[in-house]
Amino acid sequence: MVSMESPRGLPALIDAARKGDAAALGSILGAYRSYLRLIARASFDARLRPKCDPSDVVQETLLSAHQSFRQFRGNDEPELLAWLRKILANHIGELDRRYRQTGRRDVGRERPLGAAVEHSSTVLQAMLAAEASSPSQHAERREQAVRLADAIEGLPPDDRDVILLRSFHQWSWEEIGNEMERTPDAARLLWTRALERLGKRLREGT
Repeated sequence: MVSMESPRGLPALIDAARKGDAAALGSILGAYRSYLRLIARASFDARLRPKCDPSDVVQETLLSAHQSFRQFRGNDEPELLAWLRKILANHIGELDRRYRQTGRRDVGRERPLGAAVEHSSTVLQAMLAAEASSPSQHAERREQAVRLADAIEGLPPDDRDVILLRSFHQWSWEEIGNEMERTPDAARLLWTRALERLGKRLREGT
C-alpha cells in the first residue's frame, strides 16, 4: 500500500480508498485522529467540555467519514481536512443540541459550532511560522499543521489545556487560573513552559 510519506502519498491513498481499499481508507482517517481531537477540544463550549469526551466525538466523526467516503470529491489534504471538519462540526452540533435540551445555556460562551471549528483550525495555522510564498511551501505548512496538532495532543494534559484556553479560546490569565485552580501568574508561567515543551517536541519530531 502507498505510504502517506511517499511522493504521491495522500492522493494515491484517496484513489485507492475510492476503489474500495479498506486499508488505504483506514490509513487516511487514522492520520488525522489527533488533528480532529485537538479541533474538537478547542471547539467545545465551556459547559460542554465536562460532559463530553472529545475522543468519542472524533470516533463518531471518523466512523461517519468511513461510511460516507465515496461522497468526498476532493483530492488533496486541504479539501480532506475541510470535509472532516464539516463532519466534526455536525457531530459537535448534535451534542450541543442535546445539552441545550437538558441544561442551562451559557450564552456568553456560545458561538455557531461550524464557526468554532473553523476558528480552531485558523488558530492552529496561525501558530505556525510566517506565511509561505510558494505552492510547495503551502503544502508543507499544511502538513506541519497536522503535525503541530499531533504534538499538542501528545503534551501532558495541563500543558495541552493551557494552550487551548489561552491560544485558542483567548481566555484571560484570571479565567485560566480559575479554571485550572492556579493563580493568574502560575497560569501564565505554565503556558510559557507548555509552549517551550511544544517547541521541543516539534524540533524532535515527536
